[in-house]
Amino acid sequence: MLFVFFVALTYATYSQNSKITEIPDITEMDSTRVSSWIIGIGFNAVDDTGTVFDDVFDVNEGWNAVPYPSRLSFGRYYKSGLGLEGIFTYNRYKAGKLVDNFPLEEDANYFGLDTRLSYDLNKIIGETGWFDPYVGAGVGFTSANKKSRGTINAVVGFRIWFTENFGMDVNSTGKWGMNQNYKNHKQHAIGLVYRFIDEKELSRKNQKLLALQEELALEQIKIEDSIALVNQQQEEALLLAQQAAKQKEDEAEQARLVQLEQDKLEAKNMVQGEIDSLENLYFAFDSYQLTNTSKTELNKLIGILNTYPEITLEITSHTDSRGSRAYNQTLSESRLKSTLDYLFDNSIDEDRIEGKAFGEDQLINSCNDGTKCSEEMHKANRRSEINIVKF
Repeated sequence: MLFVFFVALTYATYSQNSKITEIPDITEMDSTRVSSWIIGIGFNAVDDTGTVFDDVFDVNEGWNAVPYPSRLSFGRYYKSGLGLEGIFTYNRYKAGKLVDNFPLEEDANYFGLDTRLSYDLNKIIGETGWFDPYVGAGVGFTSANKKSRGTINAVVGFRIWFTENFGMDVNSTGKWGMNQNYKNHKQHAIGLVYRFIDEKELSRKNQKLLALQEELALEQIKIEDSIALVNQQQEEALLLAQQAAKQKEDEAEQARLVQLEQDKLEAKNMVQGEIDSLENLYFAFDSYQLTNTSKTELNKLIGILNTYPEITLEITSHTDSRGSRAYNQTLSESRLKSTLDYLFDNSIDEDRIEGKAFGEDQLINSCNDGTKCSEEMHKANRRSEINIVKF
């Protein structure tokens, strides 16, 4: 039953692979294996009737087999088509079967150790990619019915590859005994094989096609290079003209940006000049309440802010040196708050004003602690300064 299953699987695989279409363009990827290692495991059946063709398929009477894997193989297959393989097989004769033309009175073991040299027929008929027929010859050692013998072997078989690495091997081997006292016998085998550590190259036909493709590609490259040279010269001339125009545009743009920065600086200076023309915001001694004069100046500042909505200001608040440093810092913060609240209450966006309080840290004269100064000199330190920080 196992043999019938493998034969059916072989036919199905052949039918499927026969529909594969050829690839029109040959590349280095369209290569076939030229050498590889192959290992296999499978089943074997021994026909020890001593006949060559009589009752070849008489499975029940002529064949001896066991219902489990009984064959191991390992081989190296070369670029030339030759392959060298070692095979171990085990089997068992049933009582009543003929061995050396004598019926067995009890079950007996069969052991075989064979080496063979094979030749891949694809080297003659052409590569198929999935179907590998082969023939071979070799020598072996067989122990059958407790009798050892040397054999000269001839084999014919084929492999069918389901994938790049996995396939099926089917073969039949004729074994001729070196000792004429023992009869010749046949051994049939079927099993799965796996190939690895392989070398690939194109077949001779594909090598010629690839060489032709490369030659045509070189000619095409020469034509394309000539066209490209003309196009390059045209592009270079166009590029020079574009570069000249671009340089002219860049120079104009640079001049525009310089003028823009200059205009911006002049505008900023002009607005800062308007702010600087305002009278400074002074506070009465020890007070953070805005004076009417200060409110008048702040109203003018509000007018400037409304005229130039893109500017952001920094307002700093300062005190004179009289009193403690901590008290003067608190007083400075209160004066700054009074100034900012007045602006915010008159619809100035809070994001447009940055405020800082310095207390007595930034005096503009020598009236520090311990220095006797006039009221006017102290008043000069009680100030708020206004500067543009963003324009």
